[in-house]
Amino acid sequence: MPKFSANLSFLYTDLPFIERFAAAARDGFGAVEYVSPYEETPEAIAEALGENGLTQALFNLPAGNWAGGERGIGCLGDRVEAFRRGVDTAVRYAAALGCTRINCLAGIAPAGSTEAERDAVLVANLKYAAPRLADAGIQLLIEPINLRDIPGFAVSTTHHAERLLDAVGSDNLFIQYDFYHAQVSQGDLLPTYARLRERIAHVQIADNPGRNEPGTGEINYGFVFAELDRLGYGGWVGCEYRPLAGTTAGLGWMTPYL
Repeated sequence: MPKFSANLSFLYTDLPFIERFAAAARDGFGAVEYVSPYEETPEAIAEALGENGLTQALFNLPAGNWAGGERGIGCLGDRVEAFRRGVDTAVRYAAALGCTRINCLAGIAPAGSTEAERDAVLVANLKYAAPRLADAGIQLLIEPINLRDIPGFAVSTTHHAERLLDAVGSDNLFIQYDFYHAQVSQGDLLPTYARLRERIAHVQIADNPGRNEPGTGEINYGFVFAELDRLGYGGWVGCEYRPLAGTTAGLGWMTPYL
């Protein structure tokens, strides 16, 4: 039976961030995740988690100037020191929130750079981060993101993510597998998951097209959830979608699993 984590960067966005925790708990979510916790103090978030009986499933390393268009700094050769400072910041937040998984966003490819150049920077950064997170009891993840939603993103397929894991060679580096991004970029969702399941530490969902809730598009999530159970996935399923008619109103798809 799947267990669901509300991505508070996508759900309950009509509410102030801290108020979204209570809304998620009322609707039956057992965990939360989001793009970034760093706009709030770790103490405030820890209090919201505790008051609502929620687990912190995952968040990202500091991703640079999000409002200015950055989507991660892992592949940016001129941001290595900022990346390393971000690792320290993320570990501090994770300790306060009881979080055991942190995702690295690779970032948008700099103009004029080659894939080999970007990968060299990203691999070096991941080699730096993986043991430091391991020492803190935290898994490090890397996420492929489709090029339609984020044009120019440096890692867009699981094949690329596999090459990065091989190059880093750490037992503390995993893939974050978003079924929506995978559907847009490459398809073959469940055979890919089954092949990589030992290298996947977290999954996320949204339907396609539209990136809306399950049941609004082409992905058969009833089948996906059954296969995740059959294949032994016991982690959180991150709900990272844009609700069509408000978060609570659109949660009928989740009722059979609560």
